Amino acid sequence: MNAAKAQEVVDKIVGQVFGVENPLSLDEFLDKFAFDLRLPRQVLDTKTNETTWAQSTNPTKFLKFPSVIPGMEQKELLPKVPVSGLQDVLGAWSKVNYVYTEKQVSSSNVARSDNVYSSENVYRSQDVLRSKNVVFSDGAWDCEYVAANQRSNTSTFCIRLDDSKECSNSFGISWSEKITNSYFLHACGDVQDSMFCTNIDNKRFCIANMQFEEAEYNKIKQEVIRWILTG
Repeated sequence: MNAAKAQEVVDKIVGQVFGVENPLSLDEFLDKFAFDLRLPRQVLDTKTNETTWAQSTNPTKFLKFPSVIPGMEQKELLPKVPVSGLQDVLGAWSKVNYVYTEKQVSSSNVARSDNVYSSENVYRSQDVLRSKNVVFSDGAWDCEYVAANQRSNTSTFCIRLDDSKECSNSFGISWSEKITNSYFLHACGDVQDSMFCTNIDNKRFCIANMQFEEAEYNKIKQEVIRWILTG
């Protein structure tokens, strides 16, 4: 998955969530909506010196998956050498202490990502499982068309979804479930067409925990969308 495809995914998500054409480039979207997320970072493959992407940059030596440590191509043990103390152990360890980057299993069209399993079309994301069309996310399980997502599952067409599940067509949702067509909700459940609410359930057309008529809500919604995308 390259940057052009990632842009297409982001454009589609923005169109679905906000009902307008996406005005943001991929880099602008990253800076605006995923600036604070823990995402794979660029490092260098120790063996090839080529760019690769890792979930953690704490290690000092990296190998792009599925590269192998020189001398261990067949996953066999190295010849034994004398070890008389800790320094010898650490010296021997330094010869095999590499960390894999861009790890993926049973996945396709994955780029600049790490720890991806049974997923498709993933860009600059990590800890992704059984998901499709994921961009700039940290922890997405059974999701499709999500961006700037953290630790959420079973959701579609969401931006900045945190610690939530079963959400769709929404933005800025945290610690919530069964949310549809909503923006900026926290600790809510089974809520539709609402904005700026906390700790409410089974509601529709609410703003800041207040009930509105549908026409009133939709008028304010358009101003909020402009503010989110261009403010």
